[in-house]
Amino acid sequence: MSKHVAVLMGGWSAEREVSLRSGEACAKAAESVGYRVSRIDVGHDIAAVLAALAPDVALNALHGRPGEDGTIQGILEILRIPYTHSGVLASALAMDKAQAKIILAAHGIPVPEGRVVTRAEAARAHVLPRPYVLKPVSEGSSVGVFIVREDQEHPPQELHRPDWPHGDLLLAERYIPGLELTCAVMGGKALDVIEIQSAVRFYDYEAKYAPGGSVHILPARVLPKIYQKVRMLAVRAHDALGCRGISRSDFRYDDRTGDESGLFCLEVNTQPGMTETSLVPELAAHAGHSFGELVRWMVEDASLDR
Repeated sequence: MSKHVAVLMGGWSAEREVSLRSGEACAKAAESVGYRVSRIDVGHDIAAVLAALAPDVALNALHGRPGEDGTIQGILEILRIPYTHSGVLASALAMDKAQAKIILAAHGIPVPEGRVVTRAEAARAHVLPRPYVLKPVSEGSSVGVFIVREDQEHPPQELHRPDWPHGDLLLAERYIPGLELTCAVMGGKALDVIEIQSAVRFYDYEAKYAPGGSVHILPARVLPKIYQKVRMLAVRAHDALGCRGISRSDFRYDDRTGDESGLFCLEVNTQPGMTETSLVPELAAHAGHSFGELVRWMVEDASLDR
């Protein structure tokens, strides 16, 4: 009898629409390789829904909170349902960008200089020398991210919105010019490195998920020593946070330096996107894994927290 896989998608985060696309793609792929699939648009009753459904495996295609921050992982642990991707602690750490940076830096992984500020501080005056980046501490998919340019006299006006939905803590970081690079880790081993060229001013939500929003260059056009350094750091970051399954680490590389001093890790994604424009399926395909094979690997790798 084939495994019964519950694909968790949707939810109520700012990344709901992307999660629905990731979940549907994964559900179709899982069906194509022989699994029995139940699609679940996650609501606040998810514990009761899962307890009644009793699947063999939960394929977690949620993005943002509560699916990526350890909350859903905790529910699945209590219900003893094996699940894909990272466990409770790794998910919570990676979702909190400020805490993740502390862990990464302690493991010798270069990260941009920065500090945590309140939204009120960031809205009132520049919190770092320009140019710098402002991002919510606990959001993904570049939701709520601003690049404050050298010629920008005032902080982003959007920060004054009374209905600002992304929390009151922001991470302010020095802007790293140059190349956007990303590398996935699958089963503890690094895949290849993609260089991302955005069709807009930076690799924001639209560039990530709109068709034509960005161009992916695989393999990335960097020196071999930088290419291998990215792969090594992606594995080190995956291990430092205690990730399992598949993760994806994002980097900036100031190629004017010509050496490793220009390379910085921005963040680790414990649940990378699985849409038609997503990076991990592209990296897996480059390594010889079809999308169906990738999803099968994720399902068979699912476990409870170790």
